[in-house]
Amino acid sequence: MSEKPGHLRPGGRFATTRWSLVLAAGDSKSPRWREALETLCQAYWPAVYAYVRRRGHDAVEAQDLTQGFFTQLLEKHYLKDARRERGKFRSFLLTAVKNYLTNEWDRARAQKRGGENVPLSLDFDIVENQYNLEPADQETPDKIFEKRWALTLLERIMNRLREELQASGNRERAERLLPFLTEDKADLPYKQVGQELGMSESAVKVAIHRMRKRYGALLRAEIGDLVDRPDEVDQEIRYLFAVLGPRVP
Repeated sequence: MSEKPGHLRPGGRFATTRWSLVLAAGDSKSPRWREALETLCQAYWPAVYAYVRRRGHDAVEAQDLTQGFFTQLLEKHYLKDARRERGKFRSFLLTAVKNYLTNEWDRARAQKRGGENVPLSLDFDIVENQYNLEPADQETPDKIFEKRWALTLLERIMNRLREELQASGNRERAERLLPFLTEDKADLPYKQVGQELGMSESAVKVAIHRMRKRYGALLRAEIGDLVDRPDEVDQEIRYLFAVLGPRVP
């Protein structure tokens, strides 16, 4: 598979709710089975990898275990057991990872690395570098799992926003202005950025405001796919940013 972690196709996300996606991934007879599997795995494998690393496994072991976990999850059709009424899908997945590490470590060690038939490409180098930026002694494995899930979700939204902006015909402007959404640019005047892009200072402010508004709309749409009712969206967004702390806008 050629898609990168967090990738969403131009023009829109997977055209279904997250739970119907889970149901499709759990039904090998569904015409959307493989696409659903790939979408779910790409959304959640970085969190699984970070959890395994924080449980004390080194990078090589964590790669083997992450591959082995998703192989077992798919081959044994465990996704059929995921149900909306049992709680959030990421909670189901975290419990499954814990059970896997308890019951399958010896088997996973005996498997030849790279021999698994997992239907996705995992860029371990990127996620390992991200993991190494986490505080070494302040986060539990469960918290690391939640944080990596949240960061992957926000990366997915940022990628979609970037695709939308680039599709409008100005790649340079998109790449120059997007950092204002996630980084502290208070020391970089809008006027200077405008001069570099051939825009007025007020036009830069308007463009950034529109980007932030669109980012918020994409976030609400993504979160809306994770909850049962519209009135839970704000609660889930508050939880997401509580997990991440002050590191994001």
